[in-house]
Amino acid sequence: MNPSKPQSLPLPGRPAAEAEGGEDRVRHRILRILWSARLVMPLSLLLIGMGATLLLAAQFPLGLLDQGTASRGLLASVLATLVGLGLTARRLRRQLLEPLARLEESVAKVCQGEPGATLSREDTGVLAGMVEDIDSLNEELTDLYEDMDSRVARHTTRLAQKTASLKILYDVAASINQADNLDELLLRFLRVLKEMVNGQAATVRLVQEDGHMRLVGAIGLNDVVLTEEQMLPLDLCLCGKALSAGDILCEHEERHCSTRLGRNMFGPDEIEVVTVPLDYHGDRLGMYQLYVRKPGISGREDILELLQTVGSHLGMAVAKQRSDQEARRLSIVEERTALAHELHDSLAQTLASLRFQVRMLQDVLRSGDRQAACDDLARISNGLDEAHTELRELLHSFRAPMEQRGLTKSLRALAERFQQESGIQTFFQTACREPELGSAEEMQIMRIAQEALANIRKHAQAHTVRMLLGCQADGQLTLLVEDDGVGF
Repeated sequence: MNPSKPQSLPLPGRPAAEAEGGEDRVRHRILRILWSARLVMPLSLLLIGMGATLLLAAQFPLGLLDQGTASRGLLASVLATLVGLGLTARRLRRQLLEPLARLEESVAKVCQGEPGATLSREDTGVLAGMVEDIDSLNEELTDLYEDMDSRVARHTTRLAQKTASLKILYDVAASINQADNLDELLLRFLRVLKEMVNGQAATVRLVQEDGHMRLVGAIGLNDVVLTEEQMLPLDLCLCGKALSAGDILCEHEERHCSTRLGRNMFGPDEIEVVTVPLDYHGDRLGMYQLYVRKPGISGREDILELLQTVGSHLGMAVAKQRSDQEARRLSIVEERTALAHELHDSLAQTLASLRFQVRMLQDVLRSGDRQAACDDLARISNGLDEAHTELRELLHSFRAPMEQRGLTKSLRALAERFQQESGIQTFFQTACREPELGSAEEMQIMRIAQEALANIRKHAQAHTVRMLLGCQADGQLTLLVEDDGVGF
């Protein structure tokens, strides 16, 4: 025991006092029930009649009273007893038994799933207080049932909304990977978002490279999607701003719009504008604008969160398509650059040599040396053949991309084509599997092999050529091109 804390000690005689107080309360309730049931007088009459009957019956054999008086007294007491018994039975039936039976029936209905069942307050007898308490509990139970039904309905609605949200997100994710046209993707979800918030109208815009917003499409009350090509600049208020690419100012906005469209326009106090940004890594790439009747969806956290998620996914789609477009543009630039380099390294040099030889031929023709002119013409003819061959090789190389054939197959095809065009016996050998190289690296190896074969055809006077592709232990790749000619 902790001496620092005060201890409560039991008082002597306390349980006895509480028991005595409880018995007094019970007796008080019994008297109150008897009084409220109006059983005091019938019970008193019954007790008096029974007591008088017993008293007269005890004195009758002793002869203390004359026979006539005793008989009349006994008859009166018996009648009083019967009257008291009848009144007591009647009051018990009306004040206790019948209300108890109705109470049992009502409780049975509640137990069977009828929370609205209540007792009549008119004939409740001595059970009036209990009936009121039971009715109060029944009302609370009814409220609980209704609250439970409303909660179930809310949760069911919320579950349906979440299911619809998941379907929308699944459609967005699937469309991002399948869509070829960004405008079609954005217009498809324009109607989806409008129906999701039960909006009156919706627009979608994209940010251009110059920072201006381009209107991709809009959908209004008639549920018809209009694209940018179908819209004309109108010198009208807000609809003009929505339909044209520039800023249009006007003084009487709603009046002009109502006149042109033939219906009343919504005022700022009727419509709430919900903006769904299309962001990616902090960059604003576009936006949806949904026009919803007030009070709108400002208090719907689930809808706002779904719109934000859809916006981020579509922003990712916009960024992905722009990245793909930039990658295609860079690929085209790289291919053009590679083609320019190849033309400069091969065909351009051959043409420059032919141009120089033509000038030499002109000088020879002026001098009148016929034999030298014939020699120059032969060299020019050979140069034209080489230029034609180089052009065919370039066309064949760029017509069949490396990633579709692989380095080994490309080198083998190059060797076979060189043998057919030059008549020089050409062998291709490889001592390794298909190497794992990038497309740029494979292209450089092909260019080296083509340049080596072109030099052999021009200068080596060879009869046999061998190309050997080998792999070293450290992962290095070697390409050997050798011939039996006189060299360069």
